[in-house]
Amino acid sequence: MSRYAKITENLDWGILLTVVFLICIGLLCVFSSTSGTGSGIFIRQLLWICIGTMFMVVAFAVDYRNLMYSAWPLYAAVVIALVLVFVIGREISGARRWIGLGPLRMQPSELAKVFVIIWVAYWAEKKKHILVHGMRELVFPAAVIMVPVALILLQPDLGTAGIVSFIAATMFLMLGIRRSTLLTLGGTSIAGLPFLWFSLKDYQRLRILTFLDPSRDPLGSGYHAIQSKIAVGSGGLIGKGFLHGTQTQLRFLPEHHTDFIFSVVAEEWGFLGSGLLLFLYLMLITKIITVGLKAKDRFGALLCFGIAAYFTLHVFINISMAIGIFPVVGVPLPFVSYGGSFMLINLVCVGIVLNVAWRRFIF
Repeated sequence: MSRYAKITENLDWGILLTVVFLICIGLLCVFSSTSGTGSGIFIRQLLWICIGTMFMVVAFAVDYRNLMYSAWPLYAAVVIALVLVFVIGREISGARRWIGLGPLRMQPSELAKVFVIIWVAYWAEKKKHILVHGMRELVFPAAVIMVPVALILLQPDLGTAGIVSFIAATMFLMLGIRRSTLLTLGGTSIAGLPFLWFSLKDYQRLRILTFLDPSRDPLGSGYHAIQSKIAVGSGGLIGKGFLHGTQTQLRFLPEHHTDFIFSVVAEEWGFLGSGLLLFLYLMLITKIITVGLKAKDRFGALLCFGIAAYFTLHVFINISMAIGIFPVVGVPLPFVSYGGSFMLINLVCVGIVLNVAWRRFIF
């Protein structure tokens, strides 16, 4: 059997085809939400998909176990990139999160999501003799993770910082944590909520208050949430049709090609289109978890579980924002929302999962 035939036979085509379908849906939504603007967003999205596909192939081709030996260099690279954001980064809408790469922009905080997954999987592999983790065992990894989280909060980017923290917390829970430690951490977190509230910037506190009552500022901070719910509800069962969503085409819905792309899906394709999108995400996440359960080593399994948590959090938070059951925190929808760095990291994650799935046949 040729090497090419061996690769294609053992490749997880289910994951790959699901991702292709999601990207196609995303391209249709980005085209619809930006048509007539002349902004070139659709072309840039295509370019990032091509770049991301190349990186996905690399992530698939190189043995994923090499990531374990690169965990510290990758971690150092993302911390340096996050620091560089404050030195040479571009400020957009009051936030400094991007580094210019010619005509393109890179968001280092997106890299932090996958690099934290790699580092936690590496740390867990090194500490596999520990069956249940207590406070003493968690102090060091928690401190390591808090460095990029703190840098992301300073940008400021509360949504991304929260996702990085939740991904790491989910992976630690999978490893096993003592009940007393969970109770202590839970109590400390609850007690720290008032301090967290006063540490938020004014616009971040306003987002939370508006989430509780969007009508308090319908033309200001509550505008996004109100227009998004109108778009979702107006889609009905089958939607208004491609390029015929009034909230989208008349530009009533802000950020409709990024944070509120799900509202475009719901308005133009209705409940059935939204249901199909959710089914594809459920299929993708289920398949990633299955690959993790079948992985031949602990490191590969944790990579898959961390990536599954990454996709799950993004899908849950983004759709919850669109339908008004979660504050607006600027979290995009995987493979569907416009975003170069985000698309790149999504495809790299898929490449890693395909790598773990394929190499279990050649161990």
